[in-house]
Amino acid sequence: MDENEEQQRERPFNVFQPKTSEAVVRVTVFAEYQSCIRVTMGEYKIQVFTGTALGAGTSNKIYINLIGSISDSGPHKLKTLTAFWPGSRQTFTVESESNIGKLLLVEVEPRPRSLMPYVDDDWFCTKIIVTTPEGVDVLFPCYCWISRDEKLILRHSIAMLKTKDMVPQLLAHRQENLKKRRQEFKWSVYAPGLPHTVLATLPHELPPEVRFSFTREKEFLFTSGAAFTKLKLENPLNGTWGSFEEITEILSKKPETYEYVEKNWMTDEFFAYQFLNGLNPMIIKRCSQLPEKFPVTNEMVKSFLPGTSTLESEMKKGNIFLCDYERLRDLEGNQICKKKQYLAAPLCLLFSTQDKLMPIAIQLNQQPGPGNPIFLPSDSETDWLLAKIFVRNAEFNEHELNFHLLRAHLMGEVFTVATMRNFPLCHPLYKLLIPHTRFNLQINILARRLLISEIGYFPKFTAIGNESMTTFLKRAASSLTYSSLCIPDNIKERGLETIPNYFYRDDGLELWDIIYKFVSGFVSHYYRDQDVKDDNELHSWLTEIRENGFLERSEAGFPKSFGTLKELVKFITMVIFTVSGQHAAVNSSQFEFGGFMPNFPSTLRCPPPKQKGETTMDSVLETLPDISTTINTVAIVYLLSQESADRYPLGHYPEELFSEEMPLKLIAQFKSALQDLEKKIDNRNKKLALPYTYLNPPNVDNSVAI
Repeated sequence: MDENEEQQRERPFNVFQPKTSEAVVRVTVFAEYQSCIRVTMGEYKIQVFTGTALGAGTSNKIYINLIGSISDSGPHKLKTLTAFWPGSRQTFTVESESNIGKLLLVEVEPRPRSLMPYVDDDWFCTKIIVTTPEGVDVLFPCYCWISRDEKLILRHSIAMLKTKDMVPQLLAHRQENLKKRRQEFKWSVYAPGLPHTVLATLPHELPPEVRFSFTREKEFLFTSGAAFTKLKLENPLNGTWGSFEEITEILSKKPETYEYVEKNWMTDEFFAYQFLNGLNPMIIKRCSQLPEKFPVTNEMVKSFLPGTSTLESEMKKGNIFLCDYERLRDLEGNQICKKKQYLAAPLCLLFSTQDKLMPIAIQLNQQPGPGNPIFLPSDSETDWLLAKIFVRNAEFNEHELNFHLLRAHLMGEVFTVATMRNFPLCHPLYKLLIPHTRFNLQINILARRLLISEIGYFPKFTAIGNESMTTFLKRAASSLTYSSLCIPDNIKERGLETIPNYFYRDDGLELWDIIYKFVSGFVSHYYRDQDVKDDNELHSWLTEIRENGFLERSEAGFPKSFGTLKELVKFITMVIFTVSGQHAAVNSSQFEFGGFMPNFPSTLRCPPPKQKGETTMDSVLETLPDISTTINTVAIVYLLSQESADRYPLGHYPEELFSEEMPLKLIAQFKSALQDLEKKIDNRNKKLALPYTYLNPPNVDNSVAI
């Protein structure tokens, strides 16, 4: 390595954070470059960057061909004595003997060395920077695995709508890029009535563009297998817990929130708190009229209401709330180790007063009658406790399958596949959205294998099992609406605008607004209303999401087309919020809130009680999951809550996909707004006995990456 190259390694090129003067000069030069510069014959400096992941480097010979508007340079071997090692930045010189015209594309081709003709030595190239004879730096993003004897053609980093892509060579490259993508990324029907998935059964079957790094896949599989070791768990034989104290001894080292849950899970106040700020803040809604199937009377609950107040008057004031688990109705329980398991479809009524939310009535099944009593806080301690445990088991199913798997993971997969199939690499919305698709496909493929397959976690250790799980998911998918994925609309629809201490709402709305402002600035830079109407790549993307995600259900309220910037901005905001903030809200707290099994039981071994007065503490313990199921569930929720070593927090865009001044400026403003929200949340949390941290920007990933 010469002295000049060493200096370049010490001062890495960073298009996201250039000095102000450099950014202005570079953008000005790019603008001139795009419009009028014709590059003549001469010397080109080529900087080649290799990724840092294990196995990213290659010993293959790398050939590069500079393609211009007139001709091309022909393939040139990039001569190096050290190979392209992980994290390296190497500089080469290419002489063009003829005038290639304006530089448009770069063709990269790895070829095997003669001594290793059969070694498939894939290479992860992050970017190539070409300095023209006139001194113009042209960035060609790659961020892709390249196999030997594969030719990959890269386009410069300037984002472009199809209607404004006038150069024939670039337009041809755009169309070829989309054609290849549609061949590589195909839809698959996982189960009728559910959002469609990518056609792949193993992560390594995915195209190179999105393939897991070696370390990321191995880390996930290792963590799955090593969760028992990390938590110092044993996998005992089946058996019933002798006491709640035994359950508290599962772990010796616990997060603070886990300990808080352990100490407070039996209290009514914490039971209700979780509907607002726990694992699933999505099912509670204001109740203005009691459903006929839940015949709670004033006489039943008057002692839980203030003074002479009535249920009707409190509903008019907006103080009564309902959680209805109707989607679990009539589902058959699974068998675990040949023992029958049980499900309930409860309804839970809550009262909000003096900054507290409290449960006042629980019915364990949907059909009222003599064998389905309404449990009250004034019942025996064990009757009321068991009723709440059945609600928490219903929460397990609604949370894990509906609000976590379906609405975050599966919808994220729909957004990802549609993006890969319909936006070429140069499309501004591809560049905006691609960081928010990272690892979604791989994680979902692994989840289908390890969690919801016929031999996965759910059939082995949950009451809902496999067949009932599919029925439940279809019911959940049929209730999925566009507005339910947009938090401002969802909060209004559920009537939760003013309920106090709803931190998910407070932080979520602020995060939505920050994302909306960022997206609005970005979209407005590339589009006007007419551009939105004319972008057929955009409308193909929307159509595939509607057809494969919402399955063409008209009642879902899903847009059929975009006619204005405002409509497009809201939709893109929904996509980014779903895979970042919303996923964080329902994912990150799984171990802290769900690791203590009685608060989040995956199954129940006895049926719902049909009358009051028969429940004992022993029968409560007999109803809870057995020891083996408990231990395996603790390991699973631990696994699903862990941060990966290579996570990208929201607003963190390490891939250099843009060169224009405006998107770089917007990203900087986005990061600044997220930092302001972080400070605000931190200040509030200092005053709380149980801080709400899950939508604090540093804790939110860019994508569904776990």
